[in-house]
Amino acid sequence: MTLVQKILANLSLNAVCDEADESSLGFIYSISGPVVIGKKMEGCAMYELVRVGYMKLMGEIIKIDNDSITIQVYEETSGLSVGDVIYRTYRPLCAELGPGLLESIYDGIQRPLTSISQISSSIYIPRGIDVPALDRKRKHYFKPVKSLVSAGPGDTIGYVQENSLINTKILVPPHVLCGKVIYLADEGEYTLEDVICELDIGKAKPVKLYMYHTWPVRVPRPCKEKISPSNQLFTGLRVLDSLFPCVQGGTTAIPGAFGCGKTVISQSLSKYSNSDIIVYVGCGERGNEMSEVLMDFPRLKLEDKEESIMKRTILIANTSNMPVAAREASIYSGITLSEYFRDQGMHVSMMADSSSRWAEALREISGRLAEMPADSGYPAYLGARLSLFYERAGLVRCLGSSNNEGSVSIVGAVSPPGGDFSDPVTSATLGIVQVFWGLDKKLAQRKHFPSIDINSSYSKYIDKITDDDEEYGKSRVKCREILQYEKEIEEVVQLVGKNSLSEYEKMVIDIAKMIREDFLQQNSYSTYDQNCPIYKTKEMLKNIILFFEYSNKLILKGQSWETIKTEYSRVYLSLVQMKFIEVNGDMKSKFESLKRELKSLASKL
Repeated sequence: MTLVQKILANLSLNAVCDEADESSLGFIYSISGPVVIGKKMEGCAMYELVRVGYMKLMGEIIKIDNDSITIQVYEETSGLSVGDVIYRTYRPLCAELGPGLLESIYDGIQRPLTSISQISSSIYIPRGIDVPALDRKRKHYFKPVKSLVSAGPGDTIGYVQENSLINTKILVPPHVLCGKVIYLADEGEYTLEDVICELDIGKAKPVKLYMYHTWPVRVPRPCKEKISPSNQLFTGLRVLDSLFPCVQGGTTAIPGAFGCGKTVISQSLSKYSNSDIIVYVGCGERGNEMSEVLMDFPRLKLEDKEESIMKRTILIANTSNMPVAAREASIYSGITLSEYFRDQGMHVSMMADSSSRWAEALREISGRLAEMPADSGYPAYLGARLSLFYERAGLVRCLGSSNNEGSVSIVGAVSPPGGDFSDPVTSATLGIVQVFWGLDKKLAQRKHFPSIDINSSYSKYIDKITDDDEEYGKSRVKCREILQYEKEIEEVVQLVGKNSLSEYEKMVIDIAKMIREDFLQQNSYSTYDQNCPIYKTKEMLKNIILFFEYSNKLILKGQSWETIKTEYSRVYLSLVQMKFIEVNGDMKSKFESLKRELKSLASKL
C-alpha cells in the first residue's frame, strides 16, 4: 500500500458522520478570530474536517495536543461561544472531482456560489451552509469503454461529454486497487449517485465506482513520473512569448505593485493561452475583478472556434471580504482540480491571484497561534508552504495503462507592498519558480503595458523549448543585446546629447525604441493587438532584426543612419505599423509582402 493510500485509509476518505455520537463530539475551549481551540477531541487526525458550533461552521484541524485541538475556521466565527459543540467528520477537506466542474464558480472551500445564491436568495453566503460541489440531480450521458476486463488506478472506464468543447474521462480513483470488472453500466444517462462500475479486488465486498470521487486537497495526486517539459505555453503577449517564455508544466511568478497589470496578464493567459483547461483562483482579491471575469469570459471565443472560453474554465472566488482563513483552502482546492484534469491527459493552467493574500492568511493564523514570527511577521515555514504548492506543477506521465501525458502550469501573481521585490513572499517565490515576469511601476505610470521590466525578468526554460525556427532564436538573442546596449549608452545621451553618438549607436537607439514601443508594448483592449499569435510575434521580431542587420551593413559602407531612415522610410514605417496587422486570413500575406520590401533593401548591399 502506497503512502497516499495509507493516508486515505486512515482518514476514512468516504466516511460521513450523519448520526453524531458522544465519541465524535467535543466542545469549544477558546476562540480567537478564525482560530478555535477544542477539548475532548481524542483520536483526531491532522487536517481533519470538523463542524464548529450550532451553525456547524466548517473548519480544519491544524494542531493536536493530547485531547486539545486547534482549528482554523473557514467562516466568520462571530456568535460562537465557549462550550459550543464541535462535530467530527472523520475525513479531510476534500475536493469533489467529476463531470460538472467546468463553467462553475466556487468559493475557497469548493461550495458552488450559483447553487448557494438560488437556495438562499441572497448575494451573501449564509454561514454553515453545506451544498455539494457537484449537482447530484443532474444527469450526465455516460459512454463506457467497451470490452473492459480489469481496471486499476488512473484507467479510463468511460466518457462524459462535459460540453461541446471538453470530453471528460471517468477514471478509476488513484487510491482504488486494481481489480476485475464485474459490472459496467450501459451507455445512457446517470446521476453522480448511480453506480457505474464495480471492481472485484479480492476482498469480501466489491468496490463501487461512481462518475465522481473525492480527494484530499492537501495530498498531491500521484503520477507515474514527472518528465522534463519542452512545449511552450503561449500567452498571446509578445514580450512574454518572445523574451521570457514559459512551458506547459512550468512555474511562473508575476510580482508587481498595485496597478501594474498583474490581473490583466493573468486574465490574458486565461483567455488566449494554448491550455486545455483554465483554473482561475481569485485569492483575496477585490470582488470586482472576479465580476469582470464573469462578465468578459462568456463573451470571448476560442481561436478558430465559436466556443466560449468559459467552457474550459473553472473559477474559484475567495474575495477580500470573505474569511481570511479560507484563502489557504482556495489555493489547495484550485491545484487539486488542476491535477484532476491533468490526470486525464490535459494541459492545465492555474492562475493564482495573488499568493501574497494567501501568505497574509498564513501570517494571520500564525499570529493567532502565538508562533515565533520570521521576517515581516510571516511564519518561518512560509517558504516551505510555497514550495509544497509550486512543486505540484509539472509535466507528468499519468497513471493508467494509456500512458497519457498531462501538465499543470502555475502562474502566481505576487503583490509586494509598494513593488518592493525584497518582500519575504516575493523573495521566497523567486527561489522556487523558473520564470520571473517582474512588473515595473514606472512603465505602468507611463502607460506602457504589459509593464514587464526586461532587465529584471528572466526565464530558465528558453533552452528547453523545442523550436525549429533558428532565425527566430537568433533574433531573440539579438533583441536582448540591442536593448542591453541601449541601456548602456542612455547615460551618455542624457549627458552630451544624441548628436555625439556614432551612427551605429544612433541606429541602436531608434531600433531599441521601435522594439520597446512597437513590439513589446501591447494594447489588450484593442481588436488588433489584444491577442498576438506566435506566428505574428516571430515575424515581427525577425523583420525588425533583419532591418537592423541590413542597416548596420549600410552604415559600415559609409551611409549615415538618417540617410537610411529617409531613403527607406516606407520600410521603416511598415515595421512600426506591424502591430496593427489584424489577426485574420490576410495576416500571412501582409507579412510576406513586408519581407519582400526588406529584400529590396538587401539588394542595395
